[in-house]
Amino acid sequence: MCGIVGYVGAQQAAPLLVEGLTRLEHRGYDSAGVAVLGSRLQVTKKAGRVRDLSEALPKRLAGKVGIGHTRWATHGPATDTNAHPHTDTSGTVAVVHNGIVDNAAALRARLVADGVELASDTDTEVFAHLVARSGADTLEGKVVEALGQVEGTYGLAVVHADFPDRVVVARHGSPLLIGVGEKEMFIASDLAAVVRHTTTVAHLDDGELATVTAGGFTTFRHDLTRTTTQASAVDIDPSAFEHGDVSGEPRMYTEILEQPASVERTLRGRLDERFGTAHLGGLDMDARDLRAFRRVKILGCGSAYYVGQMGASMIEELARVPADAEPASEFRYRNPIIEPDTLYVAVSQSGETVDTLLAVEEIRRKGGRVIGLVNVVGSAIARACDGGIYLHAGPEIAVASTKALTTMFVGFSLLALQLGRVRDLSVADGRRLVNGLQRLPAQIEEILKTEDHIADIARDLADAESMFFVGRVRGYPVAREGAQKLKEITYRHAEAYPTSELKHGPLALISPKVPTVAIVPADELTDRNVAALHEIDARGGPLVIVTHPEVDLGDLHARRIDVPRNETELDPVLLTVPLQLLAYHASVHLGLDVDKPRNLAKSVTVE
Repeated sequence: MCGIVGYVGAQQAAPLLVEGLTRLEHRGYDSAGVAVLGSRLQVTKKAGRVRDLSEALPKRLAGKVGIGHTRWATHGPATDTNAHPHTDTSGTVAVVHNGIVDNAAALRARLVADGVELASDTDTEVFAHLVARSGADTLEGKVVEALGQVEGTYGLAVVHADFPDRVVVARHGSPLLIGVGEKEMFIASDLAAVVRHTTTVAHLDDGELATVTAGGFTTFRHDLTRTTTQASAVDIDPSAFEHGDVSGEPRMYTEILEQPASVERTLRGRLDERFGTAHLGGLDMDARDLRAFRRVKILGCGSAYYVGQMGASMIEELARVPADAEPASEFRYRNPIIEPDTLYVAVSQSGETVDTLLAVEEIRRKGGRVIGLVNVVGSAIARACDGGIYLHAGPEIAVASTKALTTMFVGFSLLALQLGRVRDLSVADGRRLVNGLQRLPAQIEEILKTEDHIADIARDLADAESMFFVGRVRGYPVAREGAQKLKEITYRHAEAYPTSELKHGPLALISPKVPTVAIVPADELTDRNVAALHEIDARGGPLVIVTHPEVDLGDLHARRIDVPRNETELDPVLLTVPLQLLAYHASVHLGLDVDKPRNLAKSVTVE
């Protein structure tokens, strides 16, 4: 959440900062601002979108050093005053910050007691005053002294009028990288902000700071001792980070359409048809290591948690070891028992989700083995884990996850297949699943061709103030993900329940005004699912059923969405795709900003 950009070089900083903020707006869009250091320090900030900031910039904003920020509000509402950058009273220091200062209240009280007039409601403003009040001779020393008084998390960039050739940055729990150009340097919280100018980057580690000048960067610790962080080239296509396509479609829509290609990339080079297994070299484990695990625990947040539930179900079915998923945000707070024969799997699109990262650190602190299932190469979770599976979904910009979630499911399928084959899964079953995985891209394409039918249903559902999503066993996490998507981008209340639980309470809420979206695959529970839906139908509840063509719904009054059938274990991912289109078209019908839903941001880097 929130986005940081910075620039030091020979070009004018302001246009580059605004461009970078535009590319990071998916990380926070309550307000935005820039600080440019020329003959003096000039700060412009504005509540609203980056376009509002751009319109508010002075026509003459000269300076070749600057920092910028787009905000997702934590402390204080979205106002001009609360927008970053924040300055000290004299306007000598400017700071942008991602994260949360846990002891902000105490620091603010101390500053007020010392006669400092605080301008904003934010926790970030204390940084600027602490840096300005430091007696250190260097900007590096001032920042270190300020950070020594702070408790919490931060990705931080600081400029100072007395040190006009540099930006000092620091990281603790919130991502920050440095982009290396030709006699110019870039700073960002996300590669998307700099990739148009350079793909040579250095990722700061937790507890690391850096001085960035036009000629390069140096990294160091809080005791000012040097570290050896180096920049390296990232193999990525800059055009993949463009927002929307040439037709002006929302990024979420283009990412839904990209799913067949994303799945193909995830599978490429990882399937072994001869032996009916998967090759996942990134796990850095052989068959003996994999056989030693007696349990699998999956940790993720939001959609990553729901797809983790799908993955756990697959692992239990194919590998016959106990597997479950739980929210990473709750994991470390219950003082979990970390077992040496448990394989822990951390799931995150960005690889920077702070709750998941902290869970990884807790596991490793207690001696556990943890692998990552992430999309962003070189991200914090990827680097913190013992090994892992890169998704290769391509950049996902829209806040609501689509192609990343689909490739997460495929990643879990590969892991379940490999775990199963080193145990008791037969080569015939392995080949069956390999064949099923190979069919997925074409089957997703087939679903996407039914978009007009799904859009028609979505328009009918959009006007409902509340609805249920239901499914059983493999279908239940699909229902949870469907409800999540609808909530995220339509702001309609949606609740997911196991179909079998309807009669234990939720049925009281069914009425002609409360639709239900039901997940009914052709499996061993089809008849029970259909019988439960008769209970809804009998009470006048509108029904939409996502199912397979061969399922006979009898005399149910329902609209159906058919998806092609794959292997039973792989069906959940295909049942999920129509729910993405359902939420998308409902949001479009309501006239909402699909890519930037209210109160949300793409990468959640605060607890």
